[in-house]
Amino acid sequence: MTTTSYRTAEQIGHTEQGPRPLPALGVQTAASQPSLVDTVLPNGLRVIAVRKESVPMVELRLRIPFAGMDRLHAARAEVLANVLLTGTERRDRAQFDTDLAAVGGDLSSVVDPERLSIGGSALASGMDVLLDVLADALTGAVYRDEEVARESERLVERITMARSQPSVIAREALQKHRYGDHPFTKEMPEAAEIGEVTPEQVRALHKAAVLPRGALLVLVGDIDPDGAVAAVGGALAGWQSDASAVSLPKLPDLTPGDVRLVHRAGAVQSQIRLSAQALPRTDPGYAALQVANLVFGGYFSSRLVENIREDKGYTYGAHSYFEFTKDNATVLVEADTASGVTPAAFWETRYELGRLVLSPPSESEVDNARQYAIGSLLTSTSSQAGLCATLVALGAVGLSYEWLRDQPMRIADVTAEQVAEAAEKHFAPSRFTGIVVGDADVLAPQFRAIGGVVLP
Repeated sequence: MTTTSYRTAEQIGHTEQGPRPLPALGVQTAASQPSLVDTVLPNGLRVIAVRKESVPMVELRLRIPFAGMDRLHAARAEVLANVLLTGTERRDRAQFDTDLAAVGGDLSSVVDPERLSIGGSALASGMDVLLDVLADALTGAVYRDEEVARESERLVERITMARSQPSVIAREALQKHRYGDHPFTKEMPEAAEIGEVTPEQVRALHKAAVLPRGALLVLVGDIDPDGAVAAVGGALAGWQSDASAVSLPKLPDLTPGDVRLVHRAGAVQSQIRLSAQALPRTDPGYAALQVANLVFGGYFSSRLVENIREDKGYTYGAHSYFEFTKDNATVLVEADTASGVTPAAFWETRYELGRLVLSPPSESEVDNARQYAIGSLLTSTSSQAGLCATLVALGAVGLSYEWLRDQPMRIADVTAEQVAEAAEKHFAPSRFTGIVVGDADVLAPQFRAIGGVVLP
């Protein structure tokens, strides 16, 4: 019997001279400008239409600012998003599905504290049908009593299950720690609040908040941009209001400070969540900060992953990433660990933050991260869906295609000195705050010894 010997991941990724080098990127040049139109319709809706002919499809994303301060706003918004596409005077749920299926299409809607998002796709030849269905929902959704009742029951089940998940518990704890009672923190209503929502309240919310002024619609596909904008203008001519969609109140800057230990009795795993103020995409220093984040924990070859995953085996996954709102930007660091190694993983994470400042990224680290940043940006926007989603995210913070076109060049021009400066300004451990969710009976003694953690 023959025994096959397999190489480990470490052996595959290394040679006798060290880690295998990434292949060099070619000289970075500015991306070519596609055929596009970026305009605002008379009803206040901003429309971006981009011709991308890779497949005979069209992708659609609509973003409507949808903030609210009322206690039941999150619950009403969740019900609205789940019932929006279930019926109008012209169509019931089955007719929605039938009309979209006839053009190879789909539509769905989701909501969060910032926005109501409607997204979908169809054959390019069926764009008019896709827009007609969308317009019908935006101007004629009736929220039938039986549909509201049915979806509310499902929501209660989903929310109850979600609230038992460690990642959801950690996210809610982090949001409250970062922003207190700001409406941004209520990403999910309480299950009991769903039962208080009536069909009349959902209809009233639609009338008051599903508004075109301040909203953004992006179409990407095998389309003529001018023709697509004209089609949108015609289909959505009846979507009118003098009021504007409600944007989320500006988030306060994060206050650095101790990390808070959140008790979860009997937990065998812990969630480490750290956060600090960052730079928005519009800032000239963002490209250098983006590269610094990649070196720290933004991709698999980062220092944090090499330390607490590859070297010490404390976690299957650790990463850092940016979170953007219209007026704010933060960096988040996440890792899930077994309870027995949580304090050690927390210590090593803070150590890597400090090391990024005291031992700045080398030319090699910067070059690898720079190549990854450019490559991942180009890859993520190479599909119609990816480009559509990216343009919606950029449009939400006031940016246009020009920013996306020029960003690879900005990243390519970043120097090691600029990355070191960004790391020193934004990744110092003293700039962070956060939470650890876990069994305090197990974790508290060690956290008490190392300090920097407020115990329950």
